[in-house]
Amino acid sequence: MATIPITKRGAEKLKEELHRLKTVDRPWVINAIAEARAQGDLSENAEYDAAKDRQGFIEGRIQEIEGKLSAAQVIDPTQLDAGGKVVFGSTVELEEESSGDAVKYQIVGEDEADLKQGLINVSSPIARALIGKEEGDVAEVQAPGGVKRYEIVAVHYI
Repeated sequence: MATIPITKRGAEKLKEELHRLKTVDRPWVINAIAEARAQGDLSENAEYDAAKDRQGFIEGRIQEIEGKLSAAQVIDPTQLDAGGKVVFGSTVELEEESSGDAVKYQIVGEDEADLKQGLINVSSPIARALIGKEEGDVAEVQAPGGVKRYEIVAVHYI
């Protein structure tokens, strides 16, 4: 299995979710199934069906997270020494050439990506265009509205 890059913060979030699923959600759904069974006929018991569906989701998510964590390559951005290059985990300040709009993104793993928080997936078009570039370089990104050009203003490892 290939390794999955993830930041230290992202790995901690997955571990927290896994802990919650195992210690809170799983026991809750087991109790809900037991209560639904106690009501009698399971063939027409909507609560039982819903609880079983929820149990399937929880168990699937637990397996998914455990698989991701076992294949994860945890990267601490503060420990990076990439010589000013944009790499996984780095935070990049950009300026769009045509509009002058300034944006700031951190390149993170798939599970951590949240554009509203400035976290972009390493496999997104903009991240792929930025990887390997340095401060002062221009990255061209193929966007739905056409090609956008971004100047790299600064690269941080925070």
